[in-house]
Amino acid sequence: MSVELLDTPRFHGYRVRRQINGKTYQEYFSLKEGGRRIRGAKRERIRRKAEARDSDLSGQQRNARDKAAREVHVDSKGRVRGILFRMKTEKSGTKTPVFQIGIMSTLENKIVNTTVSIHLHGLAGAWAKAVEFYAAHKKISGKSKAYSDLLKAKPGNADLQRLMRSRPRRG
Repeated sequence: MSVELLDTPRFHGYRVRRQINGKTYQEYFSLKEGGRRIRGAKRERIRRKAEARDSDLSGQQRNARDKAAREVHVDSKGRVRGILFRMKTEKSGTKTPVFQIGIMSTLENKIVNTTVSIHLHGLAGAWAKAVEFYAAHKKISGKSKAYSDLLKAKPGNADLQRLMRSRPRRG
């Protein structure tokens, strides 16, 4: 709840404040009338009005957050935010291409990670497994446009060859 009682020389009353999609919604409910403080039942009505407005904004905030969690971000190069296409060094020292997924899970309400081997599943199979994991944790339906956008963002064989030829970066 973000209803706050303010008691300053400039204002006495409730402030309701929420962030929704990066925009701040802030409203004030005064507890003064005619220069005097409101008491009793009238004060209680104003408090309930402020809490009702906060509840409404809270619903909007939750809907916006849920919608944002299901959105898929594909950049101009066709890469999906949350799925990395990289070379992994195995314990033996061998380098293998993988898809590494690291996202905030709306299923488990925490950050989840997994790695899918391209050698083990093939490029198309590994991408399908990576997308399946991503979609499950982001609660993206297999019939949605977002899911088909994810499938279309699969790197090609040329991208795989380029990745396998590339030298590791030194930090």
